Amino acid sequence: MTVQIKDMTLDKVAIGPVAARVYQGAEYSKSPPVLIYFHGGAFQGTVPQESEFAHLIAETGAIVVMPDYNVPLGSVFPKPLETGFSIFSYLAKKRAGLGNRKSLLLVGGVEAGGNIAAAVALKARDHFADELDGQILLSPLLDPFMGSASFQKAGEFGMKNIWADGWSHYLSTGMCHPYAAPCMCSRLTGVAPALVLSSQDDPLKDETLGFATCLKNAGVEVHQHVLPAGTGWPSLYGGKTDETPSWQETVSTQFSGFVQSVSVH
Repeated sequence: MTVQIKDMTLDKVAIGPVAARVYQGAEYSKSPPVLIYFHGGAFQGTVPQESEFAHLIAETGAIVVMPDYNVPLGSVFPKPLETGFSIFSYLAKKRAGLGNRKSLLLVGGVEAGGNIAAAVALKARDHFADELDGQILLSPLLDPFMGSASFQKAGEFGMKNIWADGWSHYLSTGMCHPYAAPCMCSRLTGVAPALVLSSQDDPLKDETLGFATCLKNAGVEVHQHVLPAGTGWPSLYGGKTDETPSWQETVSTQFSGFVQSVSVH
């Protein structure tokens, strides 16, 4: 499917205008799923020129909205979350020409963006915003202590110092609220269903799967999949690898299955 990419401004968001890049398949359905996708970048990144994941998901018939969420208010907690939740609230009410009232509304993200997506899902639960239909968490960066066994491999992918600096930046106000580190949240009941993806050689695998387990224990519907090592998965968030990425088909299938599942519910 041909994918159209356009830049737009969400100019009526409560916190002020937010620039966004939109990926949309040329033959999307009448009520396509809408995914607000938060990019990675260790809490300091901006919208990438090209996102293979966003392109892939648009090919399934979804509309992917990738906002520049670190720009309007800044990139230190809680500002990115405030921006992300404002975008979610705006699209939940207005849609801004993206999908329609019957479209599923999802949030998702990779690495630091996965943290923002998980936090938006928590805040949506806390504000009784049941317009959120699901969350897509791709190797979310959730644990500021960086103490898991799999994290010890972060240096092999050139990410250890980047993530340490990223956490120091994001939490530089001294706040470590559960919205800032969702893995520390003790009350997860009632959040939106989740699709959680990682790989066997992913340094963020343990905190990703640990959070998935906590969600399941709280009664949340969780779809999880761990890709085998050697698929080039860490390159999704900037990890250095010589492997040619081969995760695309699996991720596309997982996303389509998740959308079908939440559609039924």
